Amino acid sequence: MLCDETVMAVQTPSFDAITSLVEDAQTIAVCAHTSPDGDALGSELALVEMIERRWPKKDVVALLADDDEVPRIYQFLPGADRLVRAVDYHGTPDLFFCVDLSQPGRLSDAQAVLERSAHVAVLDHHPATERCWDAGVVRPDAAAAGVLVAEYALYVLGELTPTMAQNLLCALVTDTGRFQYQNANGEAFRVASALVDAGASPSDVALHVYQSDRLSYLHLSATVMGRITTFEQGRIAYSYATTADLESNAVPVAECDGLVDIVRRVDGCEIALFLKEVPGGKVRGNLRAKSARDISVVAREMGGGGHPAAAGFTVEGDIDQALAVVLPKLRALYAGDEAGS
Repeated sequence: MLCDETVMAVQTPSFDAITSLVEDAQTIAVCAHTSPDGDALGSELALVEMIERRWPKKDVVALLADDDEVPRIYQFLPGADRLVRAVDYHGTPDLFFCVDLSQPGRLSDAQAVLERSAHVAVLDHHPATERCWDAGVVRPDAAAAGVLVAEYALYVLGELTPTMAQNLLCALVTDTGRFQYQNANGEAFRVASALVDAGASPSDVALHVYQSDRLSYLHLSATVMGRITTFEQGRIAYSYATTADLESNAVPVAECDGLVDIVRRVDGCEIALFLKEVPGGKVRGNLRAKSARDISVVAREMGGGGHPAAAGFTVEGDIDQALAVVLPKLRALYAGDEAGS
């Protein structure tokens, strides 16, 4: 058993309810959140394969929430070539399956598909404020959505195929920061062990996700590194990339997720912030924490969300305008600290 008995006892009725929805549906759309990361894509692709193996007569489509391509570093994932942009899908599914999200507002173009679906199921590890699903498991203490998909797949199938395991290992590795983040708990390692035993290759994940950066990306990284600024005696660090930076280095927005980890490396930094300008006159912010301070509070105040140690948001405006709003909120987390007074 990958999770403890208490957790499994709670999950089992929800897994059964999800299974009932799948069994009653003929057309199923599976989708992860906008700007998908490794957990979103890996979990989605593994779940799609699982459904098709258990119920081969179902009509299943894997959707991309955005009108965009699969990020380059995740194109190696088995099944990535079958992903369909939500704007190009005009079906009315019997079941819409949300993976790695539980709030419709994070579905971008795919929200319209959810709204015309008969039922909704969810597998997610982000805190949820409002229930929008008929059946699901939302467990914030899970290290990744991939953990929940792995446990559901084993519950339904009793085994994992090598391709499912490869997708789920990418999900787990990326959402735990290569098992360096605070969410890398015992369950995460047990799941990782099961995935490797099922045929997943840690070296392949490392090669494609962490060891295949284009030279232009490395040049952009150097620019971001050179801009790192700190506040609160070095406990808050931030940097940014403008539209001009992305264009001059020919780096798409979808390839920028890892840049926050450059900021996170600063010695003594407890909160890392990375901002990037995105199309539509907006700025997307990524937050990471290396301490017990809950940065998801700030992300929610900015209209976003996430976990206490990893969160994000998107706001209207430019870099300066975003900084003017978010930096005071981050500094307020230290209000009352003797060291910050």
